[in-house]
Amino acid sequence: PASRLSSILFVGLVTVSVPIWRVVYAVVFTQPAFQKRVLIVGAGQSGRKIAGILANTPDRGNPYAGSGFQLVGFVDDREDQVGTKIEGVPVMGTRHDLTGLVQQYDIDLLVIAIRYAPQVQPELFQALLDCRELGIDVELMIGLYERLTGRIPVEQAGNDLDLIVPVPDSAMQHFFYAGKRSIDLLAGVGGLVALAMLTPIIALANAIWSPGPLFFRQLRVGKGGQPFYLYKLRSMIPAAEEKCGAVWACEDDDRITPVGKFLRKTRLDEFPQFLNVLMGDMSLVGPRPERPEFVAGLVEEVPFYQARHAVRPGVTGWAQVRYRYGSSVEDALVKLEYDLYYIRNQSIYLELSVLVKTVAVMLGLKGR
Repeated sequence: PASRLSSILFVGLVTVSVPIWRVVYAVVFTQPAFQKRVLIVGAGQSGRKIAGILANTPDRGNPYAGSGFQLVGFVDDREDQVGTKIEGVPVMGTRHDLTGLVQQYDIDLLVIAIRYAPQVQPELFQALLDCRELGIDVELMIGLYERLTGRIPVEQAGNDLDLIVPVPDSAMQHFFYAGKRSIDLLAGVGGLVALAMLTPIIALANAIWSPGPLFFRQLRVGKGGQPFYLYKLRSMIPAAEEKCGAVWACEDDDRITPVGKFLRKTRLDEFPQFLNVLMGDMSLVGPRPERPEFVAGLVEEVPFYQARHAVRPGVTGWAQVRYRYGSSVEDALVKLEYDLYYIRNQSIYLELSVLVKTVAVMLGLKGR
């Protein structure tokens, strides 16, 4: 009894203290006195992209949320840009002014936002060394973007394969993959048991409001680009693509049945994929598998798209819990950035984070 009481008190304390700490952190450490003052080296596409991330603006309706950074300005070698403003932020000089600017404006961090940053010009390299000697932190745009967003900026990656491949194998990695597969098998069995219990209810609702097959299968692209059949509970009218062919589902799609709307909001339509997990086609967590018709086009339009096929696709994924349902090439690019982050940073913590957020989506009826 004493140990049980201690456990209850511990869980209660954590439940209460974590949200309080987040509010305190957001209120205190995003105030100007605690923010890092940032100068971005490069005012091109990469510089503008990281500037948008660093902007200290409210996030998701939370007035206390901020990036913890204060963007002071840009430095760019295009002299015609000096003196102009980008989204209200000034371009303050060229690389020749860098050392003076960091001292004049009390800069804490230089963000290198230029293509092929590891091969900077000798003059800029020397200026960066001088700034480091002054105690100024220097960070590449790609690394900072990844850390702040949980995404890999593929359009800025160039030909840097290191950004799109998993970290090197190690004993810990082998342990992780073995544990991941064990969890997949347990989850697969548990998921199918839950599906068996829910099937009679779903079948009855389906028969009343949407007569037709209960299950369907669809060809998807899996690990190594190999095709496999993915199983789902039907959420659309029968023969939904008979006239229009393969198209992304969209908001208020009139092909989705009344029962299908509920299945999608709760993600119950994905439960048959636990069979795919047991068969080894899929994992519990991973990039969502896409249809061959879409992959053929996305490979041509989205850089590194095939890299997401380096691991087993998942029933749920990092992109699914961090981003809305996508129905365009632009959405596919953003989701790929999340997928590549997951592939590069796989860990027990990241797996658990995805699973907890997925349960929250299911309970909150936020699926689609």
